[in-house]
This record gives sequence, C-alpha cells and structure tokens, in this order.
Amino acid sequence: MNQTPLLSPRFGLRMNAVGILSGLIVLFWILVAFVGPSFAPHAPGDIVDFDFFGPISSELWLGSDYLGRDIFSRILLGTRYTVGISFAAVCIACFSGVVLGMTAAVIGGWFDMVLSRVLDALNSIPSKLFGLVMVAAIGSSIPVLIVLLAVIYTPGSYRFARALAVNCNTLDFISVARARGEKTIYLISQEILPNITGPVLADFGLRFVFIVLLLSGLSFLGLGVQPPNADWGSLVKENIGGLAFAAPAVIAPCVAIASLTISVNLLIDNLPVKIRDRA
Repeated sequence: MNQTPLLSPRFGLRMNAVGILSGLIVLFWILVAFVGPSFAPHAPGDIVDFDFFGPISSELWLGSDYLGRDIFSRILLGTRYTVGISFAAVCIACFSGVVLGMTAAVIGGWFDMVLSRVLDALNSIPSKLFGLVMVAAIGSSIPVLIVLLAVIYTPGSYRFARALAVNCNTLDFISVARARGEKTIYLISQEILPNITGPVLADFGLRFVFIVLLLSGLSFLGLGVQPPNADWGSLVKENIGGLAFAAPAVIAPCVAIASLTISVNLLIDNLPVKIRDRA
C-alpha cells in the first residue's frame, strides 16, 4: 500500500501520518515521565475519595482506586517508574549486547564460540520464569529490576548485533581496514557500528516494548515495583477487583500500557527509510 510521505523527501526522510502520531504519543509519555508527577493534583498516596473505585469527576479525572486514591496522580507517578526502569534496562541491554556482538564478530574464534554458547544458554531460559525466580531469590528493588531486565534481554541484543556485524565483517571495506593494520576497536567503532546503526535502533525500540511488558507482568504478579510506589502493572494488579465494575482505575493503566507499546511498535515500522534501512 502506498503511503504519502509527510516529511520532505529532499532530506531523504519519509514518515506517514501513523508514524508521526505514534511519535507524538511516545514523546507525550516521555514528557509525563519527566514532569508529570510535578503536576499531579493530589499526592499519590492520599485518600481523597471515601468511595472505592469512584467514577470520573471534575476532581478525580480518572476516578479513584480501591482505597479511594486519585488514580490520575498515581498514573503520572507510575509513568516515571515504567518508562524510567524500562529505558535504563534497555540502554544497558542494547549497549552490552551490541558491543559484545560486534567484538565477537570481529575477533571470532574461541572468544566468539564461548560467548555465543553462554549467552544462548541464558537466552534459552524463559524470561518470565527467570525473572520470577531471581526476584523471589534476591528481592525486588529498582536497581535489581533494572539489572535483571537488562540481563534477560542482553542475549537477544547480542545475537542480533552479531548477525549484522558478521555480515559487515565479510565486506571489502573491512578487509581494506585490516590490511591497513587497523585495530579491533577501530574496526568496531569506525567501520561496523556506523553501518548497523539503523537496525540496532529499531531493535532498541522493540526491546523497550518487551521490557515494558515484562516489567508490567512482574508487577502484576507482585514482584515488580513495590508499594507505596507503583508502576502501571502494579496499578492493574491493585485495582483488578474493579474490572467487574468497568472502573477507570483498572482500565486507565491498561490503556497507558497499550498506548505506549503500540505507539513504539508503529513508530519503528514507520521510521524514515534512510534510518531504518541504513544497513
């Protein structure tokens, strides 16, 4: 299906309306994560409604939760935890995976074989099961969640980056650089990385979505962000009893999770062609 570009082709960029709308939604949640809690009408822990699962009103924009707390204020605070933890984890995972993947592709030999087998073994463990076991054993805290999520998704990032780097490593410009006597660090940073940046950025966005969903799942099971703090998954767990009443307290965080993850996916699918397909 042909899609009309909304950005000037003179700059080599093409993005349709879906991509722009998705980008605006992602940008909105990023801004909410930074400044949202400062504009919360109530403190997230204050009981402001004597009725539980209260309806939407002029004072409570998204109703109240199972204790009578303002769900709108709690979503604003939960955005910081959901987006912040997920972004920190995906940065660590992708940085580690891309660096290790390019290094393994360039060095090859026993280093590549050993590292690949170790990370493949780690990748074979179901992510939710691994997360549940580790959080139950170590305990749940924000640093633990960040490191755990990064460890779970580093092997996938490694495999993706290594596959791209192996393809680049066979090209003529790499052979020329080797003939000049260039070192491994130069080959990685100056020859391979610039040629795989586009696919790596797309993979970064997808892994961010996976981490958001896994973090929300752990929180829904009670092993994610702990009270009195709450991310979106925790808000769903806390207010699941209001589902029978169609309470905004349980619907709103579900909509938040869906809007962020779907928007990131659509943004990746509609990235400007020269960014997404650079490699």
